[in-house]
Amino acid sequence: MLCPLCVNPKENPHHIRRQILNGPTPGDKEPMKGFPQIGFVKNFISNPNIQVGDYTYYDDPDGPEHFESRVLYHFPFIGDQLIIGKFCAIARNITFIMNGANHSMTGFSTYPFYIFGQGWEKAAPTAESQSYKGDTVIGNDVWLGYDVTIMPGIRIGHGAIIAAKSVVTHDIPPYSIAGGHPASVIRYRFDQATIETLLEIAWWDWPAEKITANLEAIVNRDPQALRQAADSDHHPEHV
Repeated sequence: MLCPLCVNPKENPHHIRRQILNGPTPGDKEPMKGFPQIGFVKNFISNPNIQVGDYTYYDDPDGPEHFESRVLYHFPFIGDQLIIGKFCAIARNITFIMNGANHSMTGFSTYPFYIFGQGWEKAAPTAESQSYKGDTVIGNDVWLGYDVTIMPGIRIGHGAIIAAKSVVTHDIPPYSIAGGHPASVIRYRFDQATIETLLEIAWWDWPAEKITANLEAIVNRDPQALRQAADSDHHPEHV
């Protein structure tokens, strides 16, 4: 039997419907009210060559609006992209070095004479001699520690952790912990079978309702429970 107040709650201003919460809104610049140093990065991006997924945050006491200033040598005429997945945690002083920092190393001098023109433009490098590393791609659910530097064209796999003050000069595999200068893999977080299961399930692509309903399986380390969650069809409760 339906509650008559639920049929028309406006007739009773004291009637309160139960609210279903499914986490913060990805479009919220300040998802932790009263703690503005954490912000969802995508809401502060103006550069079309930077793509950031939902729920990825930047933690900086000076304000997350400064994130783009941490992406260096990112010139539009080069066209390289910085692509960051969903649910990433990015600590203060992250630095992304993009392809604009590279100089040609095929000749005797690495000095970029051609950028000054006035007769020096004839020294412009050919496409073959350009040191272009491609896009920088950070997977989903990646934790980038304090003062990490990531060099051009690096790919960091899903679920990886990069230790504080590391300099990442080569690709980092999924679900590994890497650190150092240059960064190298310290260990893997899980066995290979579990990693393959996590990559197949890709929980970060679930709708918010399903993530909320299965948070325990996501934050714990029972592959079977996560598999059951992945195979279930979650239907939001109607009130």
